[in-house]
Amino acid sequence: MRLVLFTVLFLFVTAFQLKVEETPDNPSLNPPFYDTNTVWVDSVMQALTPDQRIAQLFMVAAYSNKGEAHKESISKLVKEYRIGGLMFMQGGPIRQARLTNHYQSIAEVPLMIAQDAEWGLSMRIDSTLRFPWQMTLGAIQDEQLVYEMGLEIARQCQRLGVHINFAPVVDVNSNPKNPIINNRSFGEDPARVALLGTAYMQGLQDGGVLACAKHFPGHGDTDADSHKTLPIIPHTKERLDSIDLVPFQQMFQSGLGSIMVAHLYIPELDNTENLASTLSPKIVSGLLKKEMGFEGLIFTDALNMKGVSKFYEPGEVDVKALLAGNDVLLFAEDVPKAIEKIKEAITKKQISQEEIDIRCKKILLAKKWFGLDKLIPVEETNLFKDLTTNQTEILNRKLVKNSLTLLQNYDDLIPVKRLDTLKIASLSIGENGTIFQSSLSKYASVDHFHISEKHTDTERKELIKKLSSYNLVLASIHKSNVHAWKSYHIHKNTDVLLQTLGMQSKVVLTVFANPYSLSDLLMTYAFDGLMVAYQNSEVAQEYAAQAIFGGVGLNGNLPVSNLHFSVGDGLKTKAIRLSYGISSELDIQTDILYKVDSIALDAIEKEAIPGCQIIALKDGQVFYQKNFGHHTYKKQYTVQDSDVYDLASITKIVATVPTLMHLQEKDLFDLSNTLGDYILLPDTSSKKDMKIREVLAHQAQLHPWIPFYKKTLKEDGQLRDTLYSKEQSEKYSIQVAEGIYLHHEYADSVFQQVVNSKLLDEKEYKYSDLGYYLLHPVMENLCGQKLNDFTINNFYKPLGLSTMGFLPKERIEKEQIVPTEFDYYYRSQLLQGDVHDMGAAMFGGVAGHAGLFSNANDLAIFMQMYLQGGEYAGERFFEKATVEEFTKCQFCEDENRRGAGFDKAALPEQEGGPACDCNPSPTAFGHSGFTGTLVWVDPAEDFVYVFLSNRIHPTAENKKLLKMDVRTNIMKVFYQAIRK
Repeated sequence: MRLVLFTVLFLFVTAFQLKVEETPDNPSLNPPFYDTNTVWVDSVMQALTPDQRIAQLFMVAAYSNKGEAHKESISKLVKEYRIGGLMFMQGGPIRQARLTNHYQSIAEVPLMIAQDAEWGLSMRIDSTLRFPWQMTLGAIQDEQLVYEMGLEIARQCQRLGVHINFAPVVDVNSNPKNPIINNRSFGEDPARVALLGTAYMQGLQDGGVLACAKHFPGHGDTDADSHKTLPIIPHTKERLDSIDLVPFQQMFQSGLGSIMVAHLYIPELDNTENLASTLSPKIVSGLLKKEMGFEGLIFTDALNMKGVSKFYEPGEVDVKALLAGNDVLLFAEDVPKAIEKIKEAITKKQISQEEIDIRCKKILLAKKWFGLDKLIPVEETNLFKDLTTNQTEILNRKLVKNSLTLLQNYDDLIPVKRLDTLKIASLSIGENGTIFQSSLSKYASVDHFHISEKHTDTERKELIKKLSSYNLVLASIHKSNVHAWKSYHIHKNTDVLLQTLGMQSKVVLTVFANPYSLSDLLMTYAFDGLMVAYQNSEVAQEYAAQAIFGGVGLNGNLPVSNLHFSVGDGLKTKAIRLSYGISSELDIQTDILYKVDSIALDAIEKEAIPGCQIIALKDGQVFYQKNFGHHTYKKQYTVQDSDVYDLASITKIVATVPTLMHLQEKDLFDLSNTLGDYILLPDTSSKKDMKIREVLAHQAQLHPWIPFYKKTLKEDGQLRDTLYSKEQSEKYSIQVAEGIYLHHEYADSVFQQVVNSKLLDEKEYKYSDLGYYLLHPVMENLCGQKLNDFTINNFYKPLGLSTMGFLPKERIEKEQIVPTEFDYYYRSQLLQGDVHDMGAAMFGGVAGHAGLFSNANDLAIFMQMYLQGGEYAGERFFEKATVEEFTKCQFCEDENRRGAGFDKAALPEQEGGPACDCNPSPTAFGHSGFTGTLVWVDPAEDFVYVFLSNRIHPTAENKKLLKMDVRTNIMKVFYQAIRK
């Protein structure tokens, strides 16, 4: 009975001591585990021997990438000595989960598991997503995003059985030469570091994971690494109070759960020679606990680091750490020896068993808060999938996007506008920058160059000469993204190159590196634009390219000063163009988009098409962009983003119709007029009074088509020698294919055949190309330019469409052009870069009804311009009313669904049309193409869809794409997704 009473009394006293051991000068909010029910804690304390209570204070390093010997050594410490916890280092998720379960299964008292996860689990283990470094986060102006990151990292930790995250780093990085903190700090402004550190901490602890602020009392102004030596902090107490201690104090007042004490020599606080702050009673017990009022768990930094281990032997250093006031001894080099040394210290009355018990109970309270009283093993099933979800990726992208910082923007160059006035080159310097460069190409025609940082003078001079013809150079410096403490310095050769370029062209410089690197530049005013992207990640490269062209806005502020800019600097921009993201960023049903892949792959497998490009947009963002298959069934070239397809009849709405819209707004043309108003026709001509609105809506009684080419063939099907030549000349100037040139006057003959063609008996909807033959000269006469020149200069170049246009062989590499049919009936060759349509070929590949080539991306941009009522990137191409006039149903009363050039969804009670049976809005419009193409725009849904294929390869007899409804089935999936 007396033993029970003594035990109860002891537990009461230690619990009281835990709360009132010392009265702090600055009371703080209690750490979250102080509110824990103590029944389990008390029972465990009672069961532990004094030696086992000492062992609970140890946390040792465990690796999941080491062999059986390491596993056995850790197992021995867990089973025989009952150590309190493990800090997992390098390895992988599954291996760590298995080891965690093993170690927990042999532990008499469940282990608390910790990890360095400053930027997520990927700081230590592979196969996990890496969040931005804290310097990158320091540029973000919305601390809620940092809170959300903390919450997400907590979720990942919980899933892997990790209870403590040794984060955030709240060192105020006031020294650019700091070799170990630097990128790991939120910056140099104490208030910002405090704000973001608190947000991160609250996210972690709201997610059930204990945060551990480090490195107390501040490792930010050092030029040495405590892993290798003992850094010196020469500052006064006043300076420490006003800068380094500010974040810690704020976090204490917000309920911080734990803290890590750094190995620093701070003479102002404790001038004992070679005594690290970790081992200083004045700093740990005096400053941290009494003066600042911290009551959470206190971890030492790793006790095997040279900052302490070079001065004290194993065991001795552990005793001194406890005497200083630390609770948990991290990375002890020799646990059995340390336990013996601590027992000796108790015997010598250097430290009491009661003091050990207070620390032990604090640890057990934390374990109860972790839920270790009801330990659940880590489930291996779906572990990889659970650790990195769609929401994880979305959050990471938000963090990166909001960090990008624009520091210089002369004449509001960014976002880049007036693309038709620019010849643009990109120059990547250093490590891999291909994602950045390929992302730039989504917005404009950009020629790409690369050079190493340590290039030679000869290489530099040659490059400068090559770039002299460009009036805008988008330069980028790419430093290593492997780890946060790699050198960020810019090589002097790079600076010379950039300064020289800045004197001959407009230069926008994007630095994928630490902002301190800007101090290595001689000057920055040579650059018209300057952006810091902080890290060389793929997401950073994507968003930086988008920001330059206005796909996303810029909102970041500089977290640290450098030679040229001050902390807090940052210019703002707004988005003006399409953005590119992932489907889960939008409020759509993403889990059904796999069906699009399945439909496309099925079409390829069944040889309906060799390959295709598919792109879909919602709310101005590309949420789906994929390529499938190959150029041909020989599978020599896989389909790439930059590949171009023959658009066939989509030419009508991307060349002819926009030209007519432009002319109508210039009062040079009127949709309500007749052909006779623009073409000199005899009064007897059946075309003279033909209404243009009816022509464009395919209700003008015109025949569907005329095989003009047949009249140019001999009876045996060969080309007539009087009309064709194998060599181009003034007489035979019209190229219809490789090595085939048509007589220059024959285009007039084709036109005349259309003029003289008979009309159909009934005025009803009947699709026909013939009207576009008649409108072709009308447009060129009114514009005063050839159709291909006019469309490039007025639409494609200003929109930044690098692949769209007629005559692709003049602009694009052959390997980038997807072939269409092997034309055995007319040109006797595989068509690659020559228009498939025979009539358009007889006009040299430039016609009103066919001839245009493009990739899906450029076509999507053009359609987005239509969706936005004729405006894009701050330029107005058409008035909204004009777009609505041409895209509306022109003759619905006659059961004709067509717009003026545009196709529409089938009317009620009708079948067919280019749209799926999914009730598109009445404002939706688009067009299909004979070669296997389709575009669709639904303004009511803010939705654009583009499908490009070469279904007619190698023969137009292949109708499988049509019979399988591939294009409309994909459209249906997209509609289901965006409508949820």
